[in-house]
Amino acid sequence: MTAHDHHDVLGTLMRDSLDHCVKCTICETFCPVSNVTPLFPGPKYVGPQAERFRVPADESPDDSLDYCSGCGICTQVCPQGVHIAEINTQARAKLRERTGFKLRDRIIARPDLTGRLGTPAAGLANRTLRSRPLRLVAERVLGIDHRAAVPSFAGRTFQAWAKGRTSPPAQRRVAYFHGCGANWYEPDSGQRTVELLEWLGCQVDVPRGQSCCGLPLQSNGMFGAARKYVRRMARALAPAARQGIDLVGTSTSCTLMLKREAREILGMDEDPDLRVVSDNMYDICEYLVMLHERGELRTDFRPLPLTVTYHAPCQQQGHGVGKPALDLMALVPGLRVIENDATCCGIAGTYGLKREKFDIAMDVGKGLFAQIGDARPDLAVCDSETCRWHIEQATGVKTVHPVEVLHRAAGLS
Repeated sequence: MTAHDHHDVLGTLMRDSLDHCVKCTICETFCPVSNVTPLFPGPKYVGPQAERFRVPADESPDDSLDYCSGCGICTQVCPQGVHIAEINTQARAKLRERTGFKLRDRIIARPDLTGRLGTPAAGLANRTLRSRPLRLVAERVLGIDHRAAVPSFAGRTFQAWAKGRTSPPAQRRVAYFHGCGANWYEPDSGQRTVELLEWLGCQVDVPRGQSCCGLPLQSNGMFGAARKYVRRMARALAPAARQGIDLVGTSTSCTLMLKREAREILGMDEDPDLRVVSDNMYDICEYLVMLHERGELRTDFRPLPLTVTYHAPCQQQGHGVGKPALDLMALVPGLRVIENDATCCGIAGTYGLKREKFDIAMDVGKGLFAQIGDARPDLAVCDSETCRWHIEQATGVKTVHPVEVLHRAAGLS
């Protein structure tokens, strides 16, 4: 069976799940986008209902698909196991084949490229990103909303820091999958992750050759380019996985991409490198809770007299592992954690950056932002970097990864 044939078979399996839809409308109830705008008629309508009338070989004619954020909540809540989000993502890619890809989408879907271009000139790049007149020009020319949260270039990379050090030998060995966010924009976050893992008794390898996982390209319908990125990333991580080394990542959306989405949505289940990477991939909070359940996690954390809110982003919930960050923060003495019950912050990766979707993203996140504001926390905590940037700009509350809280409780900062 060729890769193309396998992709067709997998697409058929995703599509066949629509026959289990009983039109209960639970997905409609939970959809964060259709609840705030009439531009998106809802996951049931554009998913199982519309899919029955689509011809697989033809382009999709339904423009409303473009307003699906791809958050995946519909699949998570479906009681019948219909792969609604996956069906919609594949159909949206067909739509983009007809409408074409905007320059804006080609740019924001390649964070590794923007990272390479912006890092050497970080000062100038950051001033440009903070200039309202220049952001307005970018909005008019490219369609990137001038109000959208964009991260600052760090001016250095996590990979450069990691290259110059050796992790002390330890009984447990892990390989760190850092993602684009930690490498180009939040190298301190990557450094804290390595330091925390070492404090917990792990020898940490940082495989060379890491780049983008391909998720932004997949989300923007560029499946061909996304597969190339996935293959490159899988090749970089597979040697460690084949040695029996656990792969641990801090970007919950990127770990989900390599763990499941590339296999299901891009039809890459037969790629041998991706399969071994997928089978050995863990989100960091998932991994640490697993160690705790085995009695293998160091828990002598220092008291941390802070109040924090916690938002579990959509992609984290897509892992199907509960909310391990809450279990970990419960181990920290003196820490008061307020769990937010909002389903989505609205940004959905690159979705909320777009001029025509920014207001939708803000409306989706309104409930979450209000909860954080009412709690008046010292910090907001969230596992996804794009969600953190969006939440922090919308609320004015410093928003961090759960690793930062544990790093402080370990006395490392």
